[in-house]
Amino acid sequence: MKILAFSDLHMARNRAAELVAASGGADLVIGAGDYCNMRQGLEEAMEMLSGIAAPLVLIPGNAESAGELVDAAPEGVHVLHGSGMTLDGLRLFGLGYGVPVTPFGDWSCDLTDSEATELLDRCDAADILIVHSPPKGHGDTTSQGMSVGSVAVRDAVERIQPQFVFCGHIHDSWGYRGTIGRTQIANLGPRASWFEVAI
Repeated sequence: MKILAFSDLHMARNRAAELVAASGGADLVIGAGDYCNMRQGLEEAMEMLSGIAAPLVLIPGNAESAGELVDAAPEGVHVLHGSGMTLDGLRLFGLGYGVPVTPFGDWSCDLTDSEATELLDRCDAADILIVHSPPKGHGDTTSQGMSVGSVAVRDAVERIQPQFVFCGHIHDSWGYRGTIGRTQIANLGPRASWFEVAI
C-alpha cells in the first residue's frame, strides 16, 4: 500500500495544493495534526484538502480539538483520537494533541503523559501508529536542543512495535527518520512524505 503522509499544515495554501496534487498517486493519505493555527481556520484548512480523493485519515494536533476536527472534516474522512480502525487490512491507531502539556497556553489541546498512556493502552496492535507528538528522544529536538517528546508515546511504540510511527509537532525536527526496535519513526512536516507498507 502506497501512503502519503504529512503533518503541521498550519493553513499553508501552497503546501495543501502540493499535497492534493500528489495524492492522486496514493492508496491512503494520513494527516498527523495541526491543520489550522491556534484553533482558528480549521474549516478553511479542511477545504484546502478537499481535493484529496484517496481515503483520508486524520488525527488532531494541538491546534485543533478532536471534536472540532470531526465537525470540520469532509464527509468520509476518518478521524482518530484514542481510537483505531482497519482499512483494507491495514491496522491504524491514532492519538492527537500535544504530549506532554505544551507551554502554549489555553488554546493548545494537550495531554499529560499519564492521560496519553490511558488512551494508548487501548491499542494492542497496529501497523501504523499516528501521533501528533513524537516519542521521547526521536524527532523531538527543538532549536534549543531540548528533547520534548512523549514518554507515553515512546513506551507505546516499544510495546506495540508497529511498522511505522508518523508524527509531527516539533517543527525543528521535520524530516527526522529513526527507529525504535523494528519500528520506523518519521516526523513528517507539511511536505508529501511517501511510505510503502506491506499488509
